Amino acid sequence: MEFTLEAQSGKARACTIKTAHSTITTPVFMPVGTLGSVKALDMADMHDLLGAEIILANTYHMYLRPGDATVKKLGKLHKFTTYPKSFLTDSGGFQAFSLSDISKADANGIEFRSHIDGSKHYFTPTKVIDIQHNLGSDIMMILDDLVALPATQERIKLSIERTTQWAEKSIEYFRQKQQEGVGIEQNIFAIIQGGTDKAFRTKSATELCRLDYDGFAIGGLSVGETNQDMYDTVEHTLQHMPEDKPRYLMGVGTPEDLVENVERGIDMFDCVMPTRNARNGTLFTSFGRINIRGAKFKEDSAPIDPECDCLTCKRYSRAYLNHLFRSREITFFRLATIHNLHYYLTLMKQMRQAILEDRFREFKKEFYAKRA
Repeated sequence: MEFTLEAQSGKARACTIKTAHSTITTPVFMPVGTLGSVKALDMADMHDLLGAEIILANTYHMYLRPGDATVKKLGKLHKFTTYPKSFLTDSGGFQAFSLSDISKADANGIEFRSHIDGSKHYFTPTKVIDIQHNLGSDIMMILDDLVALPATQERIKLSIERTTQWAEKSIEYFRQKQQEGVGIEQNIFAIIQGGTDKAFRTKSATELCRLDYDGFAIGGLSVGETNQDMYDTVEHTLQHMPEDKPRYLMGVGTPEDLVENVERGIDMFDCVMPTRNARNGTLFTSFGRINIRGAKFKEDSAPIDPECDCLTCKRYSRAYLNHLFRSREITFFRLATIHNLHYYLTLMKQMRQAILEDRFREFKKEFYAKRA
């Protein structure tokens, strides 16, 4: 991986990340393709229509189905999915958290039952790296111990202790495998935990950032805390993260969250919000959200967003999309998802341009003024 910090506007950063498969300009939003597929779209949509440089896939889900060995046999993620650009794979720690009724963490890893057939499995720090070697992702995430908020001080302390222990095992194993010729073109990020407790975040960040990782993520947010608590935690944690490596905020969030956290110095984001909301009829625009199922759109001939130049806005009206949604036409999912992802990816480009021109503060004011 090659990482270049090109410009700053305040704390907001414009960077370039070069992997074996693409050049990623930041700030960047990674569409979520959990199963090696972004819901409602195909890889031609992602590559040709939306121009995404990186997609997130999930280790837990790809391991269970179709199986990481199968993906490796069929050319790893890039050939299997036909998406030629970069993949980032999440380790499965979040799935263990979100499926906590069928999973249990201990000192050595996470035991869980498959949500597909109930079979029992056990993820360790080294096993998830082996799986991600088979998947062939450009950036792999380590196994971490994530907890919901609010949580007790004891549970958060245990979380960061486990996460650090697993991170030490992970980086040693990853570098050892590279010396053996495995995963040479792959990169690995650690995940900082600690809830919203600043002392715990300092401890976790300090312990992890001394290790030989290619980048660092802030995890364990957007899981029940207030927005302001999230922003304050990010701002505090970034003080303890290196400036010469990518900074990734996991699982966040709304357009407002992206703007606020780019302002604080985050480079990378992912979230299911644009795709999941699209399927539910909620569409993001330069002036805020609209719910296209509303009766007021039944005879509205305007595009979703007059400022948007996505395929959906250039060709179809709000009235037509309202009709598709109410008729439960599958086509609606594709057109709505194209629009929402185009909005998110365009927002990142706009922020990048504002940073390069050193006018991010003005951009933020304009962003909120349109929503007023």
